Amino acid sequence: MTHDHDLVLRPTQAQIAAALNPPAGRNGGDLVVETLAGLGATTVFGLPGQHALGMFDALRRSSLRYIGLRVENNAGFAADAYGRITGEAAPLLLSTGPGALTSLAALQEAAAASAPVLAISSQIPTAGLGGGRHGYLHELPDQAASFRGVVKSVHTVRTQSQIPSAIEAAWKSALTVPHGPVWVEIPQDVLLAQTLIPVVTGGDAFPEELPPRPELTAVAADLLSKAARPAIIAGGGVVRSDASGKLRQLAELLRAPVVTTPGGKGAFPWTHPLSLQSWIEDRHTTDFLEDADVLLVVGSGLGELSSNYHTFKPRGRVIQIEADLGKLESNHPALGIHADARLALQALLETVEPVAERARPEAAERVREVLTKVADRIAAQELTLEQEVLASVRKALPADSPSFWDMTILAYWAWSAFDAKGPNHMHSAQGAGGLGYGFPAALGAAAADPTRPVLAVSGDGGALYSIAELATARQYDLNVTWLIVDDGGYGILREYMTDAFGEPTATELTCPDYVALAESFGVPGVRTSPQTLEADLTKALSTPGPSVVLLPAVLRMFAPTHLT
Repeated sequence: MTHDHDLVLRPTQAQIAAALNPPAGRNGGDLVVETLAGLGATTVFGLPGQHALGMFDALRRSSLRYIGLRVENNAGFAADAYGRITGEAAPLLLSTGPGALTSLAALQEAAAASAPVLAISSQIPTAGLGGGRHGYLHELPDQAASFRGVVKSVHTVRTQSQIPSAIEAAWKSALTVPHGPVWVEIPQDVLLAQTLIPVVTGGDAFPEELPPRPELTAVAADLLSKAARPAIIAGGGVVRSDASGKLRQLAELLRAPVVTTPGGKGAFPWTHPLSLQSWIEDRHTTDFLEDADVLLVVGSGLGELSSNYHTFKPRGRVIQIEADLGKLESNHPALGIHADARLALQALLETVEPVAERARPEAAERVREVLTKVADRIAAQELTLEQEVLASVRKALPADSPSFWDMTILAYWAWSAFDAKGPNHMHSAQGAGGLGYGFPAALGAAAADPTRPVLAVSGDGGALYSIAELATARQYDLNVTWLIVDDGGYGILREYMTDAFGEPTATELTCPDYVALAESFGVPGVRTSPQTLEADLTKALSTPGPSVVLLPAVLRMFAPTHLT
């Protein structure tokens, strides 16, 4: 009896001949780039270093496109965005020790946002592995230990024959839901040594799916069908699983209002009658969600931002669909369904009762009431400048263009008040909350899709983290417009400290002339104002290639509701 898994495809005569006579001049680095190409990679990001030169030498013999950034952390942010935009695992090539460690903050953001990044680092020579102190350059007793608490999986290679399988396993890990960063490390001598191993010609690039347990979706469908006041919280898992269409179908079938988290921006149409938009950091929204008798949470762990800073206390039954097992019921008791959002929503669509049996015509009116209360609360705070600036950005940015936002006051506004115009269009560093994300991430998105302009938004503090990448933008002629809001310091920290202590400390910054600095890199720059922002940003976005738009302005945050 022959089983399907016993069948092995026989190589052709041409494949046998090629395997028996591999090209001369190849090294361990060639096995890395050949495996990546065989898995379907087309673009890699990174920064060369002494121990990693075997990989970078092999790049010139490959078909892979290399985008080199100036700082490893920024290269990680670029790979993160490339993974978010394409849904592919984005290779990130790094060197040992300082080069590797410099990427940690970017990998933490990729982990928090479930972005598929395949980091491949060199290691000290094989003879130095094992924790002894041999005095090699960049030596750490256990380099991988620094990454185990950050990435999904760690894969250590010690021989050339392990390279294809280790990278393939890491690739699958990165793309298995929930997506995330993974770590592969290969010793310097393994990368540099000549190899007679045949050219890697393919790989299994298909990770396993994560379907829901049918008995759980049956219970969930019954609860939702019988609910009097159902509501839905849509998180980043909806966007990552490309489940926005199914979410809309289910919401309309249930007549259930939907609010999106900062990570779930664009998962539900902004102007839909059932859309509570993204005002999840508002007490009116929190009250509405607490009043739901059945609350469906899709692709969110209900963390700090998504629970109005843990003030959210649901009174009804919670159903949580989450691909990350560690997030399931981690903050609230629920009917926990460990599954990919797309597959779980499809199962619910096939099981819930037809809409004709419960029209719930009052749902849209209840949504309008909440949004009116939110608008009145914001209007009472006299924040016209902030709203006008955000509106100008929205008018200038083409509807299908992605935007990448650093940790800055305008981004905090955007989490709640910006219409992303579609799924996978708005991204920020709200997962891990590190500075410097916006511009290098936008470069990665532009590398992924050069057919549309990309917007990056930073404050002056965050901009200084990634200013060196103006050279990258110019070198590769990436179509990114960088809006820098200059308020002379760390604006949000200034507000926090003033509110808490009466005055700020260590928040004020001496900043360069960003327009002149951009032009010194050969990147066009313009100094704008709130009144001319829309026109200047529109012009910059419609002009191919990189550009900088500087907006000197002191913006304020709307008052929080979780402190009262």
